[in-house]
Amino acid sequence: MQHVSFDMTTEGSQPGARLETYIQNYSEVFKVTERPLIIVLPGGGYTHLSPREGEPMALQYCAMGYHAAVLYYSLAPEAIYPTQILELAKAVALVRSRAKEWHVDPEKILIQGCSAGAHLAALYGCIWNRDFIAEKIGLNQQEKELLRPNGQILCYPVITGGAFAHRGSFESLCGGDEALEKELSVENLVNENTPKTFIWHTQTDNAVPVENSLLMAAALQKAKVSFELHIYPVGKHGIGLANWMTQTPSGDENVEQCQSWIGLVRTWVEHF
Repeated sequence: MQHVSFDMTTEGSQPGARLETYIQNYSEVFKVTERPLIIVLPGGGYTHLSPREGEPMALQYCAMGYHAAVLYYSLAPEAIYPTQILELAKAVALVRSRAKEWHVDPEKILIQGCSAGAHLAALYGCIWNRDFIAEKIGLNQQEKELLRPNGQILCYPVITGGAFAHRGSFESLCGGDEALEKELSVENLVNENTPKTFIWHTQTDNAVPVENSLLMAAALQKAKVSFELHIYPVGKHGIGLANWMTQTPSGDENVEQCQSWIGLVRTWVEHF
C-alpha cells in the first residue's frame, strides 16, 4: 500500500493541510486493473476534524477493494471559504492526474464527507467547474476537467443555511458573513453538473436535522441528478460507521440499525 502524504496548502491554508493516500499495490495476478478511489472528508463543524470520520472510513473502503485518501483540510478561524474548496480541488486534481499511475478507475473518483465534511463535498460537487477554482490552483481552462468528481457520498450532511441550518458550521466556514452563508446553502446550488449522490441520515439526528438531507434530495430530483437516499429511524449525529470501530467511550454511536449504510454504498458504487 502507498500511504503517502501530499501537501494541499493553497491560498489561505493552514500549515499541515494535506491528502493522505491509501493506494493499494497493483499486481498482474489480480484481474482488477483499476479501482474506485474515495476521498474522505471528516466532519467537525469546520473547527476541527473528527478522527472517527477519517482513517477508519478510508480503511473500510480499502477492505472493500477500493483506494482511499483522507483530506485534512484547513479550519476556522484561521481559514474560511474558499480555502477548503481550493484544497479539495487540488486533491481531486491530484488523484485524477495520477489515475493511470495509481490504477484508479477514472470514472469512479468519489468524495465522501460526514457532517460539515459532507457540506464541503456537496458544495464542491455543485461548483467544481467555476472558473475561479481552476485559476486559484493554477489550472487553465483545458485542465478544468481534472477537477470533476464522479460521485459524492454524504453522511448526515450539513446542507442548508436556512431554517434547518447547523448554524455553527456556516458561521465557521463563512467567518460570520451572513450573505455568504445564504450563498453557500447547497440545496440552492445543485445543477446538471452535480455528480451522482448517495445520502444517508438519521431521523433523530440531534445536531444536523434530517431536513438537510431531504432538501438535498429534493434539489437533486429537481435537477434530474441520480441519487440514493436512506433515512434511518434511530441514531444520534456523528455515528460514523455506526459500529464499535468508531464509537466513543460513551458507546452510543454503536447503532445496529444504521450499520447497513456502508454496504449500501458498496452496492451503489458497484452499479455506478
